[in-house]
Amino acid sequence: MSDTQTFLDTLKKRSQQREAEPTWIAARRQAGAARFEALGFPTRRDEEWKYTDVRSIAQGNFALSDNADFSPAQAAALTLPVDAYRLTFVDGVYAPALSDVDALPESVHVLPLSKALSENHEAVGGPLGRLTGVEFSSFAALNTAFMEEGAVVRIAPGTVVDKPIVLQFLSRANSAPVMSHPRILVEAGGRSEATLIEHYCGELEAANFTNVVGEFMLDRGAILNHYKLQEAPLNDMHVASMHVEQGRDTGYTSYNLNLGGALVRNDLISDLNGQGAETHFYGLFFGQGRQHVDNHTKVNHYAPLTFSNENYKGILDDRAHGVFNGKVYVKRDSQKIEGFQSNQNLLLSDRAQIDAKPELEIYADDVKCSHGTTTGQLDEEAIYALRTRGIDEATARGLLTLAFAGEVLEKVTLDAIAERVELAVAGKLPERFNLAGLVETAVALND
Repeated sequence: MSDTQTFLDTLKKRSQQREAEPTWIAARRQAGAARFEALGFPTRRDEEWKYTDVRSIAQGNFALSDNADFSPAQAAALTLPVDAYRLTFVDGVYAPALSDVDALPESVHVLPLSKALSENHEAVGGPLGRLTGVEFSSFAALNTAFMEEGAVVRIAPGTVVDKPIVLQFLSRANSAPVMSHPRILVEAGGRSEATLIEHYCGELEAANFTNVVGEFMLDRGAILNHYKLQEAPLNDMHVASMHVEQGRDTGYTSYNLNLGGALVRNDLISDLNGQGAETHFYGLFFGQGRQHVDNHTKVNHYAPLTFSNENYKGILDDRAHGVFNGKVYVKRDSQKIEGFQSNQNLLLSDRAQIDAKPELEIYADDVKCSHGTTTGQLDEEAIYALRTRGIDEATARGLLTLAFAGEVLEKVTLDAIAERVELAVAGKLPERFNLAGLVETAVALND
């Protein structure tokens, strides 16, 4: 049996279990299934997947979950301690008992995709799939074929959301591995402002597959701060395709923080379609053991007078493998744009590996663009200097590793997220350090 056939058989069984649904939804599922069957899973012969082997997903025998059984105590132990509106999903199934959106203002709608489709499917059908269609990748096609749950976030024009919106995805240690295909749709009205947090976590022994597609549409003047904290169990597999559409004078900031998962692939694309649009990509990926983390980013400057800045940092230990491929594209006649990209990587082990490929593709002449990548190891002299100050070696290495990550972490304004990342990257340190000062100290020691 082919790798794709197992998934297609599961899809067929699922289709037989569904009740009647609108024609357009059925048609999109069929289009996704047909495209997935035609493409198959990507292989390392495909340029976009040259360094990432997905056979562990393709050859997996994943079921679909039908319940969201997860005790409140278990969920509380995993949940980020932030005051927020929250939608929670367990193995892709909406968990109302673990969610809290009752106090939302009337100008903000946050609801599970299943409810949005049943209540007002025509309004959802227009934007859904407009940015990330079945042609994007076989994983996007697979998500469309199985599309039945996820989150819809709608923010009315002029609304400033008073606290973050959290989309929490919990992974259970099931008797057999399961898969989920969440779909996220965010529509931010003109001059609105919000913070959205995607949080992926779960039970330590979980070994599931999450394949998420997100589409974010920002109208003129909208501002969206988007955190993705991926700390899934170390046997989970995670594939994400995120596409952002930015109108005039919009601001989008991505904080892509990857700590967990055995196999992780993130595709993040932002289309700057209107003058004054601005995007910032801050990324940090930390790998240990045999983790594999692949980040592909692309910023499309489709309009003049737009700005982008990207700073991704990788920290890899043991036999972990990281991939970074970032591209800045400037359309013909998109003059007076600025696009900057930086990727720096720290290898904590001689067996850790990074493949980095920053790219610029420019078809205009009045631009300011730069890109670069570096890879190095901890400075042994800096470690020695810290040890002469009475700091043990493990703490010294933790401090310097945290200093390396500091340039990204200091942009994170939510303490609950910063603390999770700091603990994963540097372990339990004696106290919470001032990152800005720590970076300066590390630089001084290295000099």
